Amino acid sequence: MAGRIRDEDVQAVRAALPIDAVVGDYVQLAAGGGAQLKGVCPFHDEKSASFYVHPGKGVFHCFGCGESGDTITFLMKIEHCSFAEAVERMAAQAGITLRYEEGGYSPRHQQGERTRLVEAHKVAAAWFQEQLATPEAEIGRRFLAERGFDEAAAKHFGVGYAPVGWEHLVRFLRGRGFTDKEISVGGLASQGQRGGLIDRFRGRLVWPIRDSSGDVVGFGARRLREDDNGPKYLNTPETPIYKKSNVLYGIDLARKEIAKSGRAVVVEGYTDVMACHLAGVTTAVATCGTAFGEDHIKIIRRLLMDTSTYRGETVFTFDGDAAGQKAALRAFEDDQKFAARTSIAITPGGMDPCELRLAQGDEAVRTLVDNPVPLFEFALRSAVARHRVDTAEGRAAALEEAAGIIVKIKDRSIQHEYAVQLAGMVGILDERFVVNRIAQLARWQRENQQNGQQRTLRRPEAAPQPARPERPAFRLNPRDPAQFVERELLKLALQHPDLVSPAFDQYGEDEFPTPPYRAVRRAIGQAGGTAYGASLPDFTSAVREASPDDQVRGLVTELTVEPIRTRRKADQVYAGEFLVKLRLQAVDRRIDEVRAHLRRLGDRATAEQQHPVQSELWALQQYGQQLRSRGAAAL
Repeated sequence: MAGRIRDEDVQAVRAALPIDAVVGDYVQLAAGGGAQLKGVCPFHDEKSASFYVHPGKGVFHCFGCGESGDTITFLMKIEHCSFAEAVERMAAQAGITLRYEEGGYSPRHQQGERTRLVEAHKVAAAWFQEQLATPEAEIGRRFLAERGFDEAAAKHFGVGYAPVGWEHLVRFLRGRGFTDKEISVGGLASQGQRGGLIDRFRGRLVWPIRDSSGDVVGFGARRLREDDNGPKYLNTPETPIYKKSNVLYGIDLARKEIAKSGRAVVVEGYTDVMACHLAGVTTAVATCGTAFGEDHIKIIRRLLMDTSTYRGETVFTFDGDAAGQKAALRAFEDDQKFAARTSIAITPGGMDPCELRLAQGDEAVRTLVDNPVPLFEFALRSAVARHRVDTAEGRAAALEEAAGIIVKIKDRSIQHEYAVQLAGMVGILDERFVVNRIAQLARWQRENQQNGQQRTLRRPEAAPQPARPERPAFRLNPRDPAQFVERELLKLALQHPDLVSPAFDQYGEDEFPTPPYRAVRRAIGQAGGTAYGASLPDFTSAVREASPDDQVRGLVTELTVEPIRTRRKADQVYAGEFLVKLRLQAVDRRIDEVRAHLRRLGDRATAEQQHPVQSELWALQQYGQQLRSRGAAAL
């Protein structure tokens, strides 16, 4: 059984890799207010940035889906790996040698599955590159040269060659200490008819497929010989580290430039990515043996920071044939917001970017990408082109098909603009007729949707509804003025304990009436209080460790990454305002309770019964007046 990684080594790994650097490999981060950064959450599909990172505290939190944690937690969630695998991966990146409780230094049999599979792919990629220089690989080098790629280009993209034969790679990996199970599970080999392992890739050019952090997770291999009866392109199968719907070829090279430029270029193949990058279009990526889909949209949106504030653009360079059109228009169906920022660069004569570069040079590739057609316009022109608009019947048919596309556009202003454009495309002089026809179709569509919903409501027996989840015992509402005061003060205590210490530590748990906030207050006290926290480099970690469960830990992280709600820098004056506000809320609640007690006593109560209650009421009222007039000085 693998030994446990030593705690001091885990802490060293956490300290060596800042959380914004790790998260930044997957999410484009921007200033989020104060010391926080924000981006589009990688754990759920969202249209606005609700994912926050606090580099100083080493934690993240999504206000949309609730996911939160530290650097290691993030890597575990994003890569679906174990704690040990996440630590091992970070340690390798930071150059830290891990030690285990049972003794010894990071023996290979103790490494997690993902770490081992990634290492096997790294070793395989280097071996494939070496094979490209062998005499047998002349056919592969000639293939590359014919497409304009020299030795330097092949090296830059890690292109390699898989020799003809049944188990060249298998034997090499065995010699490097990898087991047959690891080689097989990683998709590098498969079971032969005689029971042994055989290489998956044989006699082919091989491109390493990397994730956004640069780890090799799979391969794509191109057929070179006439006697190869396999598919033209053969990819790694689905494995624990490779999901074709979650990777884009070239993303490791294009990631930073996509974030910087606000544009992603999607092409169809590995050589197209190479051609674009060598031509200066360094934002090009491609899918790996699958159609561009919803998961790919999520990857690009995270890199583009595709929100209402950060408007990015995606350009497809599909060639306008039926398959290319279908792939591009799928974005229209999947995500209209993404589609509205998507364009199509139609290659001349059906050439792909690789062929275009070879025929007309680098400048032609850059010109292609710089002059795209908006996706909605492309969709309309594609629909109209299928009909003979030189006849009345053809114009009518084109109008009906294209109108069906326009009514799906949810933005009314864009819908009207394309209705006007459609009249010109079809050749109908009466623009108002076309606009009215589309408005009529859109109205019918809305009415049909509403009627369908009403029928569902009238006939619940036709579609039994699932049981509603139980409501939580208490629902946080940051917009509630009273809860906002509790929340802001707790944020100050976690993010800037020096600003609220020592007064905060004198506040009782009963001064935080909201149960979840009261639990955080208790955890702060159990972690030593703000006076102790002010002396620590990372007080939040201590509070998280003192939290009783994941729910409280999650709220602590949430309060740590949420920006302080002030336009100026948080200071003692701002902190004092909320110390006073919370104390005033507690005083006012107690005044209401005492007054209610007096009413219950009524006129029948003796003076001895009423006097202590009236005295407490008077003292509370005086204290409240002092807080309002003197502020923090009255605490």
